Amino acid sequence: MAANYAVQSSGLYISNTISSLRKAQISRASSFNNPTCEIPAENACKSSELDARKNKKIVSAATIPTMSEIMDSSRAQKLQLKLQTLGPFFRITVSSLETEKKLGRAEGFIKIWYGAGKILHLDNIRLRRETLDMEKSIFGIGLSVGAVAIRYGYDCDCKTAELLAINDSDLYHSKLVRFYTRMGFRAVHEVTGGSMQDLAHLLVWGGNGTRMDANVEELLLKWGRKFKPRSSSQR
Repeated sequence: MAANYAVQSSGLYISNTISSLRKAQISRASSFNNPTCEIPAENACKSSELDARKNKKIVSAATIPTMSEIMDSSRAQKLQLKLQTLGPFFRITVSSLETEKKLGRAEGFIKIWYGAGKILHLDNIRLRRETLDMEKSIFGIGLSVGAVAIRYGYDCDCKTAELLAINDSDLYHSKLVRFYTRMGFRAVHEVTGGSMQDLAHLLVWGGNGTRMDANVEELLLKWGRKFKPRSSSQR
């Protein structure tokens, strides 16, 4: 009896195992016929990051002023801006629409630097000395000229802008450093001519001053509202 029971029990166990296997096969077949979309957590994070980057680019594009918007905003301030290019070199001149008198200019070029890509090299931004007594000259005229240069660099795929706040007088130098800092540049080196490191700077810039760098896109984002046309609700 015991042996017979053992055989029967074994047979029952085998029967239950076969039944379980059949159920598993049916379950798999059902899953293949009715697939569900399960995205791994890692892929979901990557997808979210891509969406965030796309949204950031859309926001940036909407905030960054175009060249025509900068020109239009300057004309509203009675300023006439003109951009001229020749190969990698560029020149920007600004004059008064009221008096037709030239108020300043900016010159520079686009250079390619190993490991840094394209760099907007601002050789100089010069305003006529008689305009420096006016508060709007440095934060109005100077900003308009600088914005055209920075936008031109942005259109040329430059990531970084570099310049030297020339030190030919303490008062003028302090105004330049204050202006460029307010614009978004940061000081990276003081060129005084007292070290070997200054030699390269002196050869490039031709004088003493404060070397300053800035991210081109960040500059345009920082000053975007100033040059973007205001809607009727904002006026």
